[in-house]
Amino acid sequence: MINQTLTASGTSQGYKWLTLFNVMITTFMVVLDSTIVNTALPVIMGTLGSSMNTTQWILSGYMLSMATTLSTTGWLSNRFGYKNLYIISMVIFVFGSFMCGNSTSINELIFWRIIEGVGGGLLMPVGMSIVTTTFTPQERGMALGFWTIASAASVSFGPMIGGYLVDNFNWNYIFYINVPIGIFAIIFTSIIMHKYPVEKLLKFDLPGFITSSIYIPAFLYGLSQVNSSTNPEGWNSVTVMTCMWISAVAFILFIYFELTAKNPLIDLHLFKDRNFSFCNFVIFVFAVGMFGSTFLIPLYMQDTLGYSAFDAGLVFLPVGLIQAIAAPTAMRLTKYIDARIIIIVGLSLLAISFLLNNSFTLQTDHSYIVFSLILRGVGMGILFPPLLNLSLERISQPQMAQASSVTNIIRQVGGSVGVCYFTYMLTIRRNFHTQIYSEEINYTGESYQEAVSKLSHFFSSTGSENSISAASEAKSYLVQWLQTESYISGLNDNFLIGCIITLIAIIPVFFISIKRKNQIKT
Repeated sequence: MINQTLTASGTSQGYKWLTLFNVMITTFMVVLDSTIVNTALPVIMGTLGSSMNTTQWILSGYMLSMATTLSTTGWLSNRFGYKNLYIISMVIFVFGSFMCGNSTSINELIFWRIIEGVGGGLLMPVGMSIVTTTFTPQERGMALGFWTIASAASVSFGPMIGGYLVDNFNWNYIFYINVPIGIFAIIFTSIIMHKYPVEKLLKFDLPGFITSSIYIPAFLYGLSQVNSSTNPEGWNSVTVMTCMWISAVAFILFIYFELTAKNPLIDLHLFKDRNFSFCNFVIFVFAVGMFGSTFLIPLYMQDTLGYSAFDAGLVFLPVGLIQAIAAPTAMRLTKYIDARIIIIVGLSLLAISFLLNNSFTLQTDHSYIVFSLILRGVGMGILFPPLLNLSLERISQPQMAQASSVTNIIRQVGGSVGVCYFTYMLTIRRNFHTQIYSEEINYTGESYQEAVSKLSHFFSSTGSENSISAASEAKSYLVQWLQTESYISGLNDNFLIGCIITLIAIIPVFFISIKRKNQIKT
């Protein structure tokens, strides 16, 4: 928990807005790196020669390192001070970004993405804390509103900017773009930002940090290895089972340490509050479905429909913009409508958008994809403000920073789990459909031979040298078509899973309690 304080009433309005501007820049940059990579994944896979199971760690590794670092922010802030930690975080993030751009192998890129995530994981909560301590309580709502806009803008512009850089320069530039912006922010912070007083430094919960840094990465790495081309044994692999046992033991130890520590890294007693527990369960389940399925859309558009990286990123432009409009509207509606109804409507819209994605084909229209994403933007916009408000409604002020940190950690971990799980399921379902379609084609049957004959005639009339090469082209074309259809069917199954997961998240909403307007808060 961050314990630093600053009297905001003694700071000038000019300083406040300059500080907010600086924090908005870094927030935009950090959130941008969560989305800018999506449209570059097909190019990175082709350039570095990596499989989907390995490449997905570019996303999940970044989110996991952010989640792990979030829990240490309070202790580090008291140890180094807001200003110093903010500068240190930006240096780590900028250096990590530069090295990501310089990477020549997939393993090297994943490593530097993890380092980049460490910096990003520190920047987000420290930036938010700087805003809340710089502005007076009366001004904080407005300031945090602007801070949220920077985050929403990243969701809209990230895939589009990433696509433009990939199409016109190289995938490396999606990371290089952070360097000049980050250097400017470092210099700006060094000159402009005040130093904030540091309170008593509490003992660092090292056992909690170590175990929390082990159990989720070990589980996700084991899951990613199940379908690895180097692992023919699947779930029976020694590597997979070792990772699962390490994860289970580390998780049990983490629970023990956090419940017995005097100053725990994560205060698990927060989950005694029913609203906090159920709201964060919804956030986790939502993040699994949302992050896990959304990163597949640029892959589908580029690999299957033939879109450029920029055009694939452009379809996400309305999402963040609509989300920014829907969010304040949802909070105003909570004055007249039960917040749980608004949350259920938001989850329902997300589920409908996934269900629409479940119908993707080789001929899916551009407007159909955009419409599904517009629904997603509205759903996210009206879902999160009332959900976060209810989760923190009965949390005491001294626990507020810790509770906010826990919620962010759960969201990042849910996203990491989602990316790994959906990558795993894509491989499983694609292999399943390949087998089914192969059996249906019946390579020795009359229908298959007739299709080969007609395609051979077509290829002969369009330039094949002889009947043998035309027949070979026809058979290759049918195999390629089968693989493409299997891939699309696997994607559609994933979106259906995302829909089901999102609908499951509606169940705990009914167990969230609402304070009546005439009820006195205790």
